[in-house]
Amino acid sequence: MTPFDLQRDAFGRWTLTLSDGTHHTAVMAVRAFPVSDAQGGAALMDSEGHEIVWVEQVGELDEPLRTRFLQALNEREFLPEILQLQAVSSFATPSNWTVQTNRGTTQFMLKGEEDIRRLTGTVLLINDAHGVQYMIRDLTAMDKQSRKLLDRFL
Repeated sequence: MTPFDLQRDAFGRWTLTLSDGTHHTAVMAVRAFPVSDAQGGAALMDSEGHEIVWVEQVGELDEPLRTRFLQALNEREFLPEILQLQAVSSFATPSNWTVQTNRGTTQFMLKGEEDIRRLTGTVLLINDAHGVQYMIRDLTAMDKQSRKLLDRFL
């Protein structure tokens, strides 16, 4: 038996029905650690930010509930992963970057070197001038040219 059901209502909002029949509207899915443990725990929260349901491992949910839960998570989180640096306008900041992400090619402006944060030895988080965050999941897995361009800013 599934501990809860997650569906969309007529307005496109996520709704939650617990096994005891309790119904919650306008819920949102939130990962506990979206960068360091993206496959780990997540919660369903009400519109006031109170936790309703905690899921230890999203991957352990039965299909199709897992698919809906992941869809709710992905709609809330927007963290494109940079796969390749294609060009930078200059090695002084601010500079315009052209990058290949897991969501396609894009351009953004890096205001300063302080907008590149190292989370772990190989994970970087980059904030563009508009506040959009990009992640480099594994710096060592990037191609040589991308690493060379990044080294100028690190």
